[in-house]
Amino acid sequence: MQKKLKVGIIGTGNIGTDLLLKVLKSDDLECSMFIGRNLNSKGMTRAAELNVPLSDEGIDAVVKNHKNFDLIFDATTALSHLEHAIVFDKFDIIAIDMTPAKIGEFVIPAINIKDIYDKKNINMITCGGQASIPIAYCISQVVKDIEYIELVSTISSKSAGPGTRANIDEYIETTEKALSKFTGCNNVKAIINLNPAIPSIDMQTTIYIKAHNVVMDVITQSVFKMVSLIKQYVPGYDLVVSPQYINGAIIITIKVEGAGDYLPKYAGNLDIINCAAIEVAKKIAHNRLKGNK
Repeated sequence: MQKKLKVGIIGTGNIGTDLLLKVLKSDDLECSMFIGRNLNSKGMTRAAELNVPLSDEGIDAVVKNHKNFDLIFDATTALSHLEHAIVFDKFDIIAIDMTPAKIGEFVIPAINIKDIYDKKNINMITCGGQASIPIAYCISQVVKDIEYIELVSTISSKSAGPGTRANIDEYIETTEKALSKFTGCNNVKAIINLNPAIPSIDMQTTIYIKAHNVVMDVITQSVFKMVSLIKQYVPGYDLVVSPQYINGAIIITIKVEGAGDYLPKYAGNLDIINCAAIEVAKKIAHNRLKGNK
């Protein structure tokens, strides 16, 4: 009887390599192959040291070895995922999309984890989305008169690699689309700031919600409950500013410190999306291999 979900990782940069270390720590997942384009890259070198099966053939490695994968994390780019998704679908491989490609089901573990068991393409939205949308969502459940929502994420410039920088437009579009989906508010805005400060800052996200007829005790209770849920799979997730109501707006600030598996601890923006993706994969493993939902 298969005891672990067989997963692949395509994309051997910071996101992919950190995912690899998280997979190796899991009791529910095993890495069938770490796939990239350059066997001499830092990520490939680290994987080789850990005796993980490697390939530098990109998506062709998936085609040739498709029977070895139940699930694949795609940690490449939004444009690449559009091509990869066709291959994953052809071979009935579940895809967890780490890019802002917007073609899969938006998933935030603390909100809709039980909706993903029949999905073949799962989109992890963005780092800012994973950090802030759950808070906006839980407020939208207790405040019906919301006029506007704004998310402002500030990350260390050192934690924004080439893939992140190349996908800034897609990041904003995807975060805003998911924010509207989960809150029902169509008047939304997402902003990301890259901070070059030294020493590097932890990821910080402020949620600004313009609303009326609010009951702050109810909002605070809802937010604290959501923070507790997220901390179950992102231990470094914390409130910096508890819910405040100032000039007609609810304001909350979140900080995320990374686990430090491969990435530095200040790269909480990358760690939170990886932790969320691993949580999704674990739930799929439980459902698929052990019959638990």
